[in-house]
Amino acid sequence: MEEEPLRRIRALHTASTITVYQAYRPEIGGPAARKGRFPAAWKPDRMTWIKPSFLWMMYRSGWGEKEGQETVLAVEITRDGFDWALRHACLSHYVRGLHPDRGTWQRDLKRAPARVQWDPERDLHLRPLPHRSLQMGLSGEASARYANQWIVSINDVTPLAREIHALVRDRELDSATRLLPQEQEYPAGAELLAHLRP
Repeated sequence: MEEEPLRRIRALHTASTITVYQAYRPEIGGPAARKGRFPAAWKPDRMTWIKPSFLWMMYRSGWGEKEGQETVLAVEITRDGFDWALRHACLSHYVRGLHPDRGTWQRDLKRAPARVQWDPERDLHLRPLPHRSLQMGLSGEASARYANQWIVSINDVTPLAREIHALVRDRELDSATRLLPQEQEYPAGAELLAHLRP
């Protein structure tokens, strides 16, 4: 079996789209899923974090049970948009050797419309795994492009989260695994990730 690399983007994707996850309070998540776009209550000027990993979203939102994160959305966006965000992103923390110096990194971070973090991937019990998954914060131009140009569809996957969580609680891990989105390595070329991999 192939060894899992420390950092890799794993996602549900097609030839032209990638699915990312977000969790919102019902008054934002509900209308977004019904209309396929974010309602006026969604603030484009705030940084919005997207996560290609379903289980990382489950960890962050407590299976959609944390306050303000009760509606879990699967947002299908264009790969062109996602790749644009990667190309224009800055790593959220300074890494000696990857960045020329701390001052340059701080300037780049301030200017970048997207930022990337690599966080430990999670298992079905939401325990950290040794390899990491990407999450990306979008602000300014990236946030506007995300909301207005990149979205192909928005689906409420809260019922799926609840169903998988119930199976995990009942120790039916094989059944839970079968319901998980089939995330595969996202084909981001080395040039897209060179400035984002410590």
